Amino acid sequence: MEESIARDGAWRHFKDVFGLGRVDAGTYSPLVLAYIGDAVYETMIRTLTVARGNTQVNKMHRHDTGLLKASAQAQMIRLLEPELNGEEEAVYRRGRNAKSATSAKNATMIDYRTATGFEALLGYLYLSEQFERMTDLVAMGLERIGESRKE
Repeated sequence: MEESIARDGAWRHFKDVFGLGRVDAGTYSPLVLAYIGDAVYETMIRTLTVARGNTQVNKMHRHDTGLLKASAQAQMIRLLEPELNGEEEAVYRRGRNAKSATSAKNATMIDYRTATGFEALLGYLYLSEQFERMTDLVAMGLERIGESRKE
């Protein structure tokens, strides 16, 4: 309970300092949701890596890029799809079907779009402050692709 209060207090403080109000995540375009979702996912992965201990940055980077690339994200969301509720499924599909001006650099277009849907879902959960659900989905996804939570 104390941890939740501290987390909520930190989030409230962040929003107060920057004058941010509550947002309706459902009003954002899927590509905007993917934009913030990409950053949130990257921060989560890098935080997990750093928490495993102090090591060479290039080793951390090599590990993390494997999880951050579109093909890994696409694999995760495909394994998570049965766990999504109706609202989450709709957000994911909107993100997956969005027409982006950017193209895949090192991924198939299918994986790129699927990963965009995953990022849009994370962005939606983040902006709607569903942090526990977001964390649970990422943890489940990592577990299902064989990435242990604790190493």
